[in-house]
Amino acid sequence: MRAVVQRSGCSRVEVDGKITGEIKLGLTVLLGIKKGDTPAESRYMMDKILNLRIFEDENGKMNRSLLEVQGELLLVSQFTLYGDCRKGRRPGFDMAELPEAALPLFNYCLNYVKEQGLKVQTGIFGANMKLSIENQGPCTIILDSEKIF
Repeated sequence: MRAVVQRSGCSRVEVDGKITGEIKLGLTVLLGIKKGDTPAESRYMMDKILNLRIFEDENGKMNRSLLEVQGELLLVSQFTLYGDCRKGRRPGFDMAELPEAALPLFNYCLNYVKEQGLKVQTGIFGANMKLSIENQGPCTIILDSEKIF
C-alpha cells in the first residue's frame, strides 16, 4: 500500500461537477493499493497516517498528529500510485490491485478512520475525479507499507 499524505487547509473532490467530499484543516491522502495487500497493511497505513506528527504545536514544531488536532481526512483512491515507468514512456499498472479486490481494502481504511472518531470524506472509487488541494507548508509525505511488511 502506498500513500501520498498532504497537510491541507482545505480540500475537495468532484465527480461529474458535483462535490463528493470536502474537508477543512486536515490531511488529503491519495491511497494506492497493491496486489497482495491485506487488512494488516491497511491497518498499519491508517494508523501511521492518523498518528503522523506533521501539524505544528504551540512552538511552531511539527509535533501534533491528525488525531491530536482533531483534523479531517479526505481519502482518495489512486491506483496510478503503482504506475511503473521504468520501461518505455507509458506507465504499466500491473502492480496495482484489481478494483474488485481493492475496494474492500479501501472501505476497510475508511471504516478504520471513522472508528477513530474523525470526519472522513472521499470521492467515488474508480471514477474520474477532480481534486482541489490547498497544501499547507507545503507538507507532503510519502508512505509505503512494503518497506515494513
